[in-house]
Amino acid sequence: MTPSRTAPSRTAPSRTAPSRTTATRIAALAAAAALALTPLVGAGTAQADSSNPQGANFGTLYYEGHVVRTVATPTSQPGRGIDAIYPVVGGVAQQLAITSAAPGDNYHGGRWAVHLVTWNTVPYLLTSDEDVLTAAGAGDITITRMPGADFVCPVAGR
Repeated sequence: MTPSRTAPSRTAPSRTAPSRTTATRIAALAAAAALALTPLVGAGTAQADSSNPQGANFGTLYYEGHVVRTVATPTSQPGRGIDAIYPVVGGVAQQLAITSAAPGDNYHGGRWAVHLVTWNTVPYLLTSDEDVLTAAGAGDITITRMPGADFVCPVAGR
């Protein structure tokens, strides 16, 4: 009698699907990031409105309390950002995105790692990465890393 052989059972590891709430939040954050990054090709000074996140104009950014300008058309580089950039959703009228680096300060040529900022309280002006991290520590904002939105866009000096 010949022993019978059966193929080993191979089942895919089970993965729990994200809850509807989590999926909705992820979709909302992705949409907000897309809105924040859409104007990157323009360097004008368009006013943000309720459908456009504050800081969406990446032609000008805050760096250590000063306004700096970008100098080139952005190029998408998902997952390859180095220096943090913080587009702000729902900020005050004069809010721009905030950069963590500029030429002369451990700057990597404008290789931006996008960190979306959303408010948990009444917004106030943020003008430096220190302001952003302090606000996050106080629970005033939530910072969400968006590696799929990373891009390259050089900044002029201070």
